[in-house]
Amino acid sequence: MIYFITVIHIIVCLALIGIVLLQPGTGADLAGAFGGQGSQTAFGPRGTVNVLTKVTTWLAIIFAITSISLTVLVAREGSGRSVLSGINTAPVSTPAPAKHK
Repeated sequence: MIYFITVIHIIVCLALIGIVLLQPGTGADLAGAFGGQGSQTAFGPRGTVNVLTKVTTWLAIIFAITSISLTVLVAREGSGRSVLSGINTAPVSTPAPAKHK
């Protein structure tokens, strides 16, 4: 189950990156509002929500759900060991430095 959710999570991550990069930036709209020929006012209503915004919202929701699911599943299947449990904690003896004549 963890592998399936991980694959879905990676696909959603890549799709979310692609969708966000496809969306037009708002920098041009704000620059146009301060003296350009922009049709929108600064921080004003954006008009209708387009398909890319809806897809971004749903992908973000799926991303959050898969993130939480992976966290819960890994915590359940964990052996309860610490990451540091395999480290040898015995003191390491270092040889004495050589004496120079």
